[in-house]
Order: sequence, then C-alpha cells, then structure tokens
Amino acid sequence: MLYNVLALPVLVALLASSVTCQSTSNDTNFVPDLILRVSKQNISQACIDKADVALINGTSPGPRINLKEGATTTIRVYNDVLDQNVTMHWHGINVSPYMDGSTVSQWPIIPGDYFDYEVTPPDGSAGSYFYHSHAKGMHAVSANGPLVVEESVGSPPYAYDEDRVIFLTDQYNRTDADIEKGLVSDPFKWSGEVSNVLVNGQSAISNTTQASPTCSLAEIQLEPGKTYRFRFISACSLSFLSLGVQGHENMTIIEADGSYTQGLSISNLQIGGGQRYSTLFYAKTAEELAADRANGTTKYYIQMKTLDRPAVHTSFAVITYSAPTGTELNPAVPPLTLPNTTLTDYNLAPLSYNNFPPASSVTRRVLITVQQIVNGTVIWAQNGYPWSEDLFHPAAPYLLSLYTNDTSNLPPPSSSLPASGIDPNTRTFPASIGEVLEIVLQNTGSQPAGGLDSHPFHAHGAHYYDLGSGNGSYNATANEARLAADGIQPVLRDTTMVYRYGLNTTATTPSGWRAWRLRVQSPGVWPIHCHSLQHMIMGMNTIWVFGDKADLDTVPLPKSNGLLGPFGTNVTA
Repeated sequence: MLYNVLALPVLVALLASSVTCQSTSNDTNFVPDLILRVSKQNISQACIDKADVALINGTSPGPRINLKEGATTTIRVYNDVLDQNVTMHWHGINVSPYMDGSTVSQWPIIPGDYFDYEVTPPDGSAGSYFYHSHAKGMHAVSANGPLVVEESVGSPPYAYDEDRVIFLTDQYNRTDADIEKGLVSDPFKWSGEVSNVLVNGQSAISNTTQASPTCSLAEIQLEPGKTYRFRFISACSLSFLSLGVQGHENMTIIEADGSYTQGLSISNLQIGGGQRYSTLFYAKTAEELAADRANGTTKYYIQMKTLDRPAVHTSFAVITYSAPTGTELNPAVPPLTLPNTTLTDYNLAPLSYNNFPPASSVTRRVLITVQQIVNGTVIWAQNGYPWSEDLFHPAAPYLLSLYTNDTSNLPPPSSSLPASGIDPNTRTFPASIGEVLEIVLQNTGSQPAGGLDSHPFHAHGAHYYDLGSGNGSYNATANEARLAADGIQPVLRDTTMVYRYGLNTTATTPSGWRAWRLRVQSPGVWPIHCHSLQHMIMGMNTIWVFGDKADLDTVPLPKSNGLLGPFGTNVTA
C-alpha cells in the first residue's frame, strides 16, 4: 500500500482548516502547453520482445521537450497505466517543490487521472536535462525522455551549428514487475545485469545478422565541416559508462548538469546514470572523409562499455555522414579500447563566477554513511536507515505535511538532532533556509562481506558545489588544501559519482567519499538519492526538509488538480 488510507480523513481536515491561501485548480476548459501520456505496452526494441514496457506517448524514449529559461510551461501528464500510480520528475531542473514529481512531494497520479506540472526553468539554467517517472519501481528504465532548456535571450556562450541528443538508457530481459519483486523479496533476487545499453532507444545484439527497424543501431547523421553540440544524457538505471567515438578523438566539454563550464578537451567521456554533458563535436571535413574512404573507413562507431559491474557490456551507435540506412549492426570487432577510469569531472571549472561559498560559511557538515546490509533481504542504509516506498513511507507526502504543519510527520529542528543529521522517527534530514551545508557521502564496506559499489548520487531541488572525491575517509582540511592548490572553483552539479576504489574491504570500513557544499535556499521536501534504480528500491534514498511552514508559505501554490489530494490511495505504485 502506498499510503495509509486510515490517515486520510485527518489529512483532509487539516487541508480544509489551513489558513494558507489556496490555489485555484485548472478547470476542464484549460489547455496545457504539452501532453505526456504514460502507458504500458508490449514492444519489440533492440532485437528483443518485451512485455509491459512503460512508454511515454507510445515510445521509449519519449519525445524531446524544449523549454525556455524563465518561461512557465504547463505539461499535463496522464496515467494510462491500468494498475499503477505514476509521477513525472524534471531531472536537474530546480522547480517549485510542488512540481518536483516525487512521491514525497505530491500524491501520485492514479490510473485514469492526470496532473498538470508547471515547469519554470530558472534564469541561467540553459542546458541538458531529462524527464522520467519517479513513482516506486522500475518505470523510469523506459518512461523517460530528453529535455533541453534554451536561453531566454541571446545565444549560448559557445558557437555551434546544430545540436544532437545522445540519450542513453538500459535494457533488461526481465519485466519491471519481476525485477521489483525480486529486489524486495526474502530471499533477495537481483535484477541481473543490463542486457543492452540503448542510444535514442536503439541498439543491436552481437549474434544478430539481420537488421530491422526494431533491431539496428542508432545513426547520428552529421554534415561535413560542421560543429555540433552533442548532448550526452544518461537516463541509465544502472550502467556507469566509458564512451568514445571512432575517428573523432577531440571533443570539448562545455556543460555539465545544466551549468556551462570552461572548455575541457577530452578524447572519451565517463558518464553515470542521471548525469549530462554537452560537448562540442567537430565533424570531419569533406577532404577528411574522402581520405578515410580511401583507407576503407566509411562509418564511425560510438562505443560504450559498462564500468564497475561484475561483467563488462559493450554497446554501439553509428556516426554517419550520409542518409541513415536503418540497417547498421554491431561491428565484428570493437574499434576502440576504452579506459576504465577517466575522472574528467575533477578537471571541470565553471565558465563564470558561481558564488562558491567558502569553508568559513559552512554551518554544518552532515556525514552520510552508505552501506549495504545483507540478511536474507538486501537493503542500502544511510546512517543506519533505509528509505523507500516499500520499506518506509508516511501516511501522506511529507510536503503536504509541511504545508499543513502536521508536525507528527515532520522532523524536529536540526539543532535537536545528533550529528548524523537524521530524525529516526520520520527518517528525514531537516535544514534551515540560509544554511550552508557540507554533505559528505561516505562509501563503506557492506555487512557482512565488505563489498563495494559505485553510486551516482542525485539531488532534487538544488545544484550543489562539487568538492570532489577520494579514497578512504573524508578529510576536510586536506580537501580544502587541495582545492586551494588546484586553483579551480568547484562547478555546480546535481549528479556526481561516489566511486569505489576497490572491489572489497572489511565490513563498515570507510572506502571512498564524495563531498558537496550546498546553499539551502528552496523551501520544500527534496530527495537526495542514488540514481541506480535498483539501489533506490533497496533503500538508497535520503529525504531532506528545507525550511518550515512559514518558509513554504512564501512559495505560490500552482493551479494543478489534485495538488492537495487525497490521491494515490487505491493502488500500489
């Protein structure tokens, strides 16, 4: 059960008695700017037939969405799935807390209903994003799509002729429902590794000799001599990738997670689930193409391999300078030797001043110890507490409790909590508006075996300053000295990797960290979680309550139906 039905009458009474001004819902005559419909269908994709695949507007990935900085776009999301709730999250965009699309901030959309999301990208947020379902489960493996925020005025700070989206997703041979069931079962059953990594919804498999529209590599068509902006967007559920392009070893990173960076020349890219990078991609000239053809090269493969997994999977797409054929299959021999580690994020620098807060402004440091616990079931716990909709969920979304000032569902002030920062009763981390937090994600050996994994951690509601990462335990003094020695201001990110620095250690031993600095500015309730979907289902989520009711009252209520519920009480998510 997603929510406690018995608590609903109390919540409704609280909503009715609230003195905060109410929003006026959109009426039946309202016409949204965009419509997304979530459904489930049996499809053939990347050479395999799959049942009950979550789609958006009938496809996976869904359509590209283009938004403007500062402009509000109303996107109506319909739930056409017969037996499950859905929501929609605008990954990386700092939206109103009511529009974030997670089940800690809204009632989910029940079957047959819809919700109007008002999405307003802030000024200065032009960049690459994506949208995906954020209700419980594996929907987001396929219910996703690219989203681009464009400048409201002027041009991007880098010149290019056109852009191309390289949208990365994982594929599994099992159904979402089967995977979800195994992840929360006793005995535990793992999802299995990915069967393929798709580019723009396409790929092939190694033993296929006959191409078809549903069994062929994605073809990225270019024109000779042009400069392109390649938007690499990883909506992968598990895969951490090393990626390169045959015959095009000179790319320049210009954007990471929606923030422009100083140009950084790379020959290959490392990208985790939830991360986005834009690179300038320099197409070959007509003369260079002629020389390649004379040497027998007529196509150029994008090659990807998975990192930090028990088995390495390699996938491909094709760069073409002619009309796509729809018949491209995997090469007989991979053309590239990709590195296992590149760590390009250490070398990124913001394009312009980004108001990085110095160490002297930090009000609190919160250490979050991440650990896998194996005991029949397998869970991921943060400071000893897992959080997921299966393992722990309040009677109503936390954000609505904040709106109604239902303190029984909210944490006490952070000053009354231990140094771990978590309230064990609500399993939330409170913070006051105006604080500057230093959040340290500490990887530790699993119990009892000491295993380690890598994790792409994503923050809702705010971009943080990435302080870097390292092996062992976090040392604030040493890291501050490193930042000063490098002379590079940290970039703003919303998804960064907590790396593993070995396969195993002893149980509970600190074995790698990632540190952030975050200004608490946006009232609301915001998840910070691993973006590996399996790990989320297994408990790798933290929930942050920024501000109190008075702070939330400064945020206008949108005009969305069902904003104040009670929805989502009749089916599981």
